Amino acid sequence: MDVLVIGANGKIGKQLVKLLSESGKHAPTAMIRDDKQKPDFEEMGAKTAVVDLEDRTEALASAMDGMDAVVFTAGSGGHTGPDKTLLIDLDGAAKAVEAARQTGVRRFLMVSAIGADDRERWSDQIRPYYAAKHHADNILRGSGLNYTIVRPGLLLDEPGTGHISAAEHLEPGGVPREDVARVLFEALETETTRNRSFDVVSGDTAVSEALQQL
Repeated sequence: MDVLVIGANGKIGKQLVKLLSESGKHAPTAMIRDDKQKPDFEEMGAKTAVVDLEDRTEALASAMDGMDAVVFTAGSGGHTGPDKTLLIDLDGAAKAVEAARQTGVRRFLMVSAIGADDRERWSDQIRPYYAAKHHADNILRGSGLNYTIVRPGLLLDEPGTGHISAAEHLEPGGVPREDVARVLFEALETETTRNRSFDVVSGDTAVSEALQQL
């Protein structure tokens, strides 16, 4: 499967590209913003496409040409303001969905955030982030694409365990980014994740089994 990873230079995206490259059955293309980021991905055996999410939809469509699937792992980051959250987490995601529809890509995976589906759970501190994720998710759901929306809990920079809890609604919790990357990798071809949205936190069930049980 030819897979475009948007936000590939991020912590989840980079680990996903590595998993795809090492799998022997997928051919990843890392969508990055800067030529200087190319060597890391070329070393993994991945192709690259230099496109900014603030570019026109046509630029994203060009990167998607010939792809079987798109995985959106991009985010504006915790050190930016609501303006970048709007442009990346919402409009960037919306343009990616538009581009997928234009180019005939059918499979689209999105990284969202736990609680994004429930306004009552949005913290005042990062309400614009939740709002962006909420509406981006709804745009994908209404797109007609074969979608999977993964809503991870608090993202942790620690080694993955390979074990998670996954369900439509879970209590808040943390999850290593490495495990989120593994969820995305496994979800690509797991039928039970198609046209589904679900939360992910650390748990006791192996990733593949947890997804099968959705």
